[in-house]
Amino acid sequence: MQVTQPYWTCCCWLGICLWLLAGEGGCAYAKLCRIPPCGRNTNGGLQPIRQQCHGAHCFSRSNRSSHTFVQPSSKQQPQQSSIGSILGLLAVTSRSSEAICSGGRDCTRRTLNSTMQDCRGIECRLPLHIRQKPRPASQIFPCPPNQGERCLEPTLVRVTEKAAQFVGEELAYTASELGGTALSVQLTCDVKPGGNEVPSEDALVLQLQLTKGQEKFVETLKSQQAVIVDLQQKLAEQQNALVTQQREIIMQQRKMYEQMDLIKVQYGMLFDTVKQMSFKGLQEDIQHYFEANLENLQKEVRNHLQKSYSGHKLNVDAKMIDIGETLMECGFCESDEFCNFQKTPSQCEKCTLCPAGFFQLLGCSANTDRICQDKDECIELPSICGERMKCLNTPGGFRCLGMAEKEAALGLCGEEYFFNKEHQECQACLVCDDGAVILPCSLVSDTVCSTAVETILSETWAADTALPLSGSFQIYPGFNLKLKEKQGCDTGTLEEDSLVFKEHGLMWADFNFAVKHNCRNFLHLSLKFKDSEEGYELSGVRIEQPEGKFFQSASVSSAAEVEPSQTLSIFLKSPNQFCNQSKDLDIYNLQTPLSLFWLSHDTGAVAMTAQIMTAVHYQTNYQPTFKFVSLSDSYMLTLSHDGRAIKFTEMGVVKFVFQQALYSMGHTCIHEGFNMVVYLNKNGTNAELMTVYKSGVNYRDTSISVSGATKVSAGDLMSFEILSPTQCSIRYFGDSSGISTLSLIWLPSAISTALSARVSVIRLPTGAVRNKVLDFAQVSTYEKQIYLISTGQFAQKYFMFTERGIASIVFTLKLIHSCNMLRVTLNQYVSDNAPLNIIAQQIGGQVPEGSIWTSVSLRSSFKVHNGTMISVSLDCVRGRINHISHEYGTSLSVLWISS
Repeated sequence: MQVTQPYWTCCCWLGICLWLLAGEGGCAYAKLCRIPPCGRNTNGGLQPIRQQCHGAHCFSRSNRSSHTFVQPSSKQQPQQSSIGSILGLLAVTSRSSEAICSGGRDCTRRTLNSTMQDCRGIECRLPLHIRQKPRPASQIFPCPPNQGERCLEPTLVRVTEKAAQFVGEELAYTASELGGTALSVQLTCDVKPGGNEVPSEDALVLQLQLTKGQEKFVETLKSQQAVIVDLQQKLAEQQNALVTQQREIIMQQRKMYEQMDLIKVQYGMLFDTVKQMSFKGLQEDIQHYFEANLENLQKEVRNHLQKSYSGHKLNVDAKMIDIGETLMECGFCESDEFCNFQKTPSQCEKCTLCPAGFFQLLGCSANTDRICQDKDECIELPSICGERMKCLNTPGGFRCLGMAEKEAALGLCGEEYFFNKEHQECQACLVCDDGAVILPCSLVSDTVCSTAVETILSETWAADTALPLSGSFQIYPGFNLKLKEKQGCDTGTLEEDSLVFKEHGLMWADFNFAVKHNCRNFLHLSLKFKDSEEGYELSGVRIEQPEGKFFQSASVSSAAEVEPSQTLSIFLKSPNQFCNQSKDLDIYNLQTPLSLFWLSHDTGAVAMTAQIMTAVHYQTNYQPTFKFVSLSDSYMLTLSHDGRAIKFTEMGVVKFVFQQALYSMGHTCIHEGFNMVVYLNKNGTNAELMTVYKSGVNYRDTSISVSGATKVSAGDLMSFEILSPTQCSIRYFGDSSGISTLSLIWLPSAISTALSARVSVIRLPTGAVRNKVLDFAQVSTYEKQIYLISTGQFAQKYFMFTERGIASIVFTLKLIHSCNMLRVTLNQYVSDNAPLNIIAQQIGGQVPEGSIWTSVSLRSSFKVHNGTMISVSLDCVRGRINHISHEYGTSLSVLWISS
C-alpha cells in the first residue's frame, strides 16, 4: 500500500498514542523470527525464556527462504479504509503481544515508549551524533491458520531500509538522488540458505561516513590546486615585469654613458678654445658649469650601479672625469686601450675582454672600458633543460635543477657548453685564439688553450756617453767611451762600458757625437763589435783637424747580425801619437747620444754589410763598388753585375747608411764642399732619393755619410754617387777600418713602413732663431702608421704615430748661418701645459772658414705608441740663420717597425 508522506506520518503517530493509552508494553516480534523468543515474568516485565523455537518462521538456516519486498501499488486507497486498517492492526498487536513474546527464547528490553535502549555491535563505538536514531518497535499481526495464502505477510523492514533511512536523515539526500520516489523505496533482499549474508547495519553506516569524508577531501584538494595555479600565474607575471624593468635600466645606463662621452668631448673643445683665447674668467665659469653637471650625472650613474639584479649580471664600472685634469692627460692610447680617468694620473689601460658566456653590451671607446653582460640561456633557450627540469641562469652558463652527471655526459648541456663537475652546472666553452687550441671542448671538460706567450719583435736601448777619468786614457792607440744606461731592455745588458747582447737577432745602432779638440790630425770614431778576444769596427767616421777651437759634430750608424755574448762599444782613436800631447779634448754633453733597436729573426728582417773595394781615384765624381762582408740571407739581397748597386728580390722597407773616407786637395773643395746622392732605380729609371752635403777641406782627411729609410719593390736597385767640385782632387779610401762601408737592413712591409719629408719653403726660420719648431712638407705617400698633421695648431709641424712600435729618425739640415753654436733637437709632445720631452740632440759648430754652406745630422731610435707626436726644433746660439736649403741637402726620413 502506498500513501503520501504527511498522511502516513499522522497515522503512525496516532497509532502509537492509542497503543500507549491502552497500557500495553513488551516485545513485538515480526512474523519471521529475527530475535530469540522471549516471555513475561511474574512481575509483568520481560524475561528471556530458554525454549526451543517452533514454527516455520523460526530463525533457522534449514527453513530460510528467499523473500522479496513487494513494491506497494501506486494506486491510493480510500482514506477511511487505510485508517481502519491501521487501527485494527494496532489493536491486534496490543492484544497479542504477550502471547507472541512468550514463545521465544530471548527478548530485547524496551523502554516505555517501545524504543531500543542499548546499542549493538560496532554502533556502540560511534559518536552519538552519527548513531542510528531509535525507532519504535514494529508490531504485526500473525496470519490466522485458516486464511492460507489469502493472508499476505506484512512487508519486512530489512537492514537496507535502515541504510536508506540513514541516507535520507543524516546525509540529507533527497529521494530523487537516492534513486526512488518520495516514500516508494524498493529494496530486494535475496537471502539464500548458506549463501549471501546481509551486511551488518553498522558496516554500512561506517562505509557511508567514509564515502562522505572522501568526497569532502577531494573537494578540498581541488580548491587548493586552483589556488596554486593562480599563484604560479602571478609569479610568472612578476618575473616578466622584473625582466622588463631590468632591460629598461640597462638602456638608461647606456644612454647615460653616451651623454657622458658627449659631455667630455664638448668640454674638451671648449677647454681648448678657452686656453687659446686666454680668458681666465670665462674658463672658470665654464669649469664650474661642467663641474656641476658632471657631479649630478655621476651621482645618477652611481645610484644605478649600486643596484643588483638576479636576472641579469652586469660588470659596469663608470668612468668619470676629474675636472681638475685635462682630457689630453692620457695622450693617445692604442686601439685596444682606453684612458682611465679614475687613476691619478690618468693612464691608458687594456680594454676588458668578455669571457665565455658573456656578450658585449657596450664597446670599448677612448674614455670608457668595454661592458660585458652575462648571457641568459634560460630566456634565450626556454627548452634547454627539457620539460622535466627547471633552468637556473648562472654567470657564464646555466644550471638544470635535478640534472645528474650521467645525463650531462649524454650532451644535455648542448653545443658550445660543458658540464662543470665542481659547480654542477653547464658553462660556456672557452674561446681560444686561432691555432691556440690544445684540447677542444668536450661534454664534461672545457677547452684547453696554449699558453699565450707574447712574441717580442723589437726593442730599443739607449745610453749616455762620457770620457773616462782624466789621465786614464790615451787617444792613441784609442779608448772606449764610458756608457751610462738610460733605457734598458731584455735583450742586452751593460757591462764594463760595453753592451752585451743576450738574444739572437739583428741590431741597428745610431750615435751622435760632438767634440772640440786640438789634435794635429783627424779623430777616428767607430762602433766596435767584439765576438771573440779580438773585435772589429762595424762602421766609423773621421772628424777632421779643425781650423779653430769650436765644436765639430758627426753621426755614425751601423747594422749587424748579433748573437748572445757579443758586445758593442764606442771607440775613439787618433792615427798617431801626436794627439796624446794635446790635453784639449772636450765632449759636448748631448741628450741620449747612443740609441739602438733590436729585431727578432721572427720579423723576417735581413742584415747586410758591404765594403768598398780598394781603389784610389783622383776624379770629380765617384760611384763606389761594393763587395759583401756579411749577409744574413743571400736570396733577398744581391749585387748588380758591376757591383755598384744593391738589388732587392722582394718588396719591403730598407734602412741604410753609407760612410766614405776621403782626402781632398784644392781651395775649391772648401768653397763648394761635397754632395752624396742616393739613387733608387725602378724599372731602369734612376730617381734621386736624397742628397746630403759635407763641408770641404783642403789637404785634410775627412768622411761623408748618408743615412735614410725608404720603400723598395722587387727588382729595385740602390746606388750611391759622390759629387765634388771640378778643380778639387779627391782620394777615396777603401779599407777595412769600417769607414768605407755600407750597412743595410731590409724589413717586410707587413711590419714596417717609411715616410720622407723636407723642410717647407713656407715660414722658413731666418734671423735670430731660438727654439723654433720647423715646418715640413710630406714627400712620400700617406701611411696609416705615421703621417704629418695637416690641420690645427700642430699642422705641418708634428708627425703623429697611430700604432705602437719603434721609430728610427734621420734628419739632415743644410744651411748658412753665423751662429756660435747650432742646436738641433728632436722633441716629443706631451701636453699643452707640460714642456716638450727631448728625445735626442745634435749640435753644429761654426761654418768652416772659406765655406758657404754647412750641414748637421741627427739620428735616433726610440719607442712610440698610438698618439705619439714628434717635431724638430732649431736653436741658434749667439748669431743668426741666413738661409736654409729646403730642396737639396735637407731631408727627414722616418722608419716605423711594429713591436
